[in-house]
Amino acid sequence: MVKATITATTPRLKALYNEKFVKELQAELKLGNVHQVPKLEKIVISAGIGKNKDDKRFYEVVRNTITKITGQAPVDRMAKKSIAAFKIRAGLNRVGISVTLRGSRMYEFLDRFANISLPRVRDFHGIGAKGFDKSGNYSIGIVEQSIFPELTFEETQVSHGLQITFVISGGDATYSRALLEKFGLPFEKQGDKR
Repeated sequence: MVKATITATTPRLKALYNEKFVKELQAELKLGNVHQVPKLEKIVISAGIGKNKDDKRFYEVVRNTITKITGQAPVDRMAKKSIAAFKIRAGLNRVGISVTLRGSRMYEFLDRFANISLPRVRDFHGIGAKGFDKSGNYSIGIVEQSIFPELTFEETQVSHGLQITFVISGGDATYSRALLEKFGLPFEKQGDKR
């Protein structure tokens, strides 16, 4: 196995993954090959504008939130279909904003999210285990953006939610959950009720 070169600027979780987690996961999941170990490929942070599609102030608040918490400029998502009941025309209406994080920014965001932002959620008992899809990717919805310390009080006056999707190679929810637990995401216990 070729060891990746780790410099002083390598994010903490990336270094831990390369040096420690890969071997631990391979042993715990009983995988024959190191390339079968699940790997975090990207994190997608998105927010739907929905009924506020014509409100420029709401759009700017959502755009500012995503820019501040990720350190990257977001991309507008346009409608793919025309829906007359919602006054949406394909290609013309902005229906959402998203950012895709990869590399160092992805690991730095995950570290801040797991260790700083999630503990700030009121009455937090862990994240739900039902957010896995059949490919092993995990999605979590954030009801209010005020849990992110990068935002000031004034920037959280207009409340909106976010969707965070962790895209993980490996194709199995059990493997993906083991990886996310290694990264420090706290899943709720079986007996806990929200």
